[in-house]
Amino acid sequence: MGEILQLLKRGNKSAMLAAIINTIIAVIKGTAYFFTGNVAMFAETMHSLGDAANQFFVFVGSALSKKAPTEKFPNGFGRLVNLVLLGAVLIVGIMAFETIREGYHHVVHPTKSGGFLINISVLAISTILETFVLFKAMKEILHELDIQANGLNVFFKSFANLGRAKPATKLVFMEDMVATLGGLLAIIAVVISHFTQLHQLEGIASILIGVMMFFVVGKVFLDNAAGVIGQADEEMENKIGTIVMEDPDVKDIQSITVIKEGEDLHVELEIEVDPKLTVAAADDIKDRLEERILTEKGVVDVTIEFDEEDGVMSWKDDHGKDNS
Repeated sequence: MGEILQLLKRGNKSAMLAAIINTIIAVIKGTAYFFTGNVAMFAETMHSLGDAANQFFVFVGSALSKKAPTEKFPNGFGRLVNLVLLGAVLIVGIMAFETIREGYHHVVHPTKSGGFLINISVLAISTILETFVLFKAMKEILHELDIQANGLNVFFKSFANLGRAKPATKLVFMEDMVATLGGLLAIIAVVISHFTQLHQLEGIASILIGVMMFFVVGKVFLDNAAGVIGQADEEMENKIGTIVMEDPDVKDIQSITVIKEGEDLHVELEIEVDPKLTVAAADDIKDRLEERILTEKGVVDVTIEFDEEDGVMSWKDDHGKDNS
């Protein structure tokens, strides 16, 4: 039990915060739907419920993925977060289907909803809370990547670097971005429906919210399916390759692979050195490179193999750069 508690303390904080806030929002929206019968509010309730459950699983998965390797699992549990996220998106997918189905029913059989002020107030409050969580996720992305930004730069830089974010943080970001947009869409639909006879708009808003949820499901599924299989991080490969070639004793890189497992990066290198080097000198090179590469964020282990220099620049040919 003590080990589990310690692991939970290392879970993704953005996911935990998002799970708590979305649970509160879901209860508020669900209560409003119970009293008003507004279908757009139903869509938002389902959306918030799905997000809350999803983000809770993400938090637990991100925490358990940090468990130390064991004899039975020597490579650690880094990919566990990807597996949990694959399961979590099923919840969002079910909620998205129900949201679209209810929206379609309202489009076909439109009815006027009551409780206009209640609906607007609840949607406005929940949208503000979702925006707060979204902003925290943006800050978390920048924090993970050691990027400094303030004001509007937080918005632009987080979008620009979303692809490099940890899987859990990326999911929280995407879900709360959709939740914020969905809240604004629901507000617009409720206002227009109240002041006109276009009651179908609430159903259309529900369908659009469901479609956005399905977009998140598809994106998260593809990203984490690649993570479960073992995805190569080409950007980090280039970065580490440049670092290795800066070492004066490294003549060339025959191969370099950086495998992403959850939030962890595993580096495998095969480098060429002067064949006249002693074993002791080669060992010094290995220690030096390992120490330098392990300072890169996310790298947990480095495997280095040596070969004698063959006079052909493989690194230059593979990457189109003159790294000599």
